[in-house]
Amino acid sequence: MGPGAVTDLPAMLAALTREVADFPKPGVVFRDLIPVFADRDAMTAITDALTEVAEGADLVAGIDARGLLLAAAVAVRLGTGVLAIRKGGKLPPPVLSENYQREYGAATLEIPADGIALVGRRVVIIDDVLATGGSVGAAQRLLEHSGASVTSAAVVVELVELGGREALTPLSVHSLSRV
Repeated sequence: MGPGAVTDLPAMLAALTREVADFPKPGVVFRDLIPVFADRDAMTAITDALTEVAEGADLVAGIDARGLLLAAAVAVRLGTGVLAIRKGGKLPPPVLSENYQREYGAATLEIPADGIALVGRRVVIIDDVLATGGSVGAAQRLLEHSGASVTSAAVVVELVELGGREALTPLSVHSLSRV
């Protein structure tokens, strides 16, 4: 895809996003971005846009699972490393953990407690969807407790009505599409 080929990224995202009613529980509309990521032009445009947001970061942190895909692509573009922020129970001990509430229940995020120097590093958090802000907020707390400086968060889609951006104030939040 050449420069300037994507003129309306939010429209592209809307066209490719699959909405699944009542998943993972009744009343929730799940925004499935897997079809977006499978589209070459959309994935390239997303990576380009997120890379601009993350410029200047020492490390890109991606939230398990779809945020990891995006964070890895951005880290390659920036020439930085990527930190996997995993769901609870997916990493071997020792780990640092942060519990949080999300739209449809409680959850835990973890990072390795050993082997990664985070003190003083400028980190951008990347995820696919911002809903209530629970997972991004937990990731921010986890990183800051580890000595990192979280400079911003970037997401592909923000679900405005759920108030995630407000819940994360004063963290700078960038979204490629707001619905």
